Amino acid sequence: MGASDVNLAELIGSRICHDLISPIGAITNGLELLEMVGAVQGPEMELISGSVGSAGARIRFFRVAFGSAGDQPLGRSEVVELLKDLERASRVRITWNLSEPVPRNQVKLAFLAIMCCESAMPFGGEVGIATQGSAWTVIGTADKLNLDTGLWKGVTTGQFANKLSPAQVQFALLPDTASGMGRRVASETTATQVKLRF
Repeated sequence: MGASDVNLAELIGSRICHDLISPIGAITNGLELLEMVGAVQGPEMELISGSVGSAGARIRFFRVAFGSAGDQPLGRSEVVELLKDLERASRVRITWNLSEPVPRNQVKLAFLAIMCCESAMPFGGEVGIATQGSAWTVIGTADKLNLDTGLWKGVTTGQFANKLSPAQVQFALLPDTASGMGRRVASETTATQVKLRF
């Protein structure tokens, strides 16, 4: 995948997320109005509300992970709020160990790395994100990991022996996006931990 392909993928991601976030927000507002007037109550309403909330959180996360991103800063509170919303529909707990605003394109790399970690944690786990100087580290820990060694080897080079599925696209986007920013991805895996550095 060349740089132009990455840019095109980012534009497509931005467009899809932009077009979906408004109707999802409208559904959320409509559900809130129904709750206020007591028109609908019960487990059905909870299921719909939970599903819409989950979809909205995922779309906002994907907007950063897959959309076009410059060096405009994202503050800690904005990132933490987004990740907390994402956690509600996930088995993975995420800790953002940064206190200062950071450029959106670097948050994009972190979000792609989070997705890589999530893919190895079908039974849940914890992901921690930290920086030291300009270097980022994303660590995923779980009692039981499901590791595809080909993916974790390829994430450092962007070269994969097997064709990637849509659920694995983050493994290709992470090294390509990092390379466009003058960074290289390194990975380490053990029986209970995955680590990505860039």
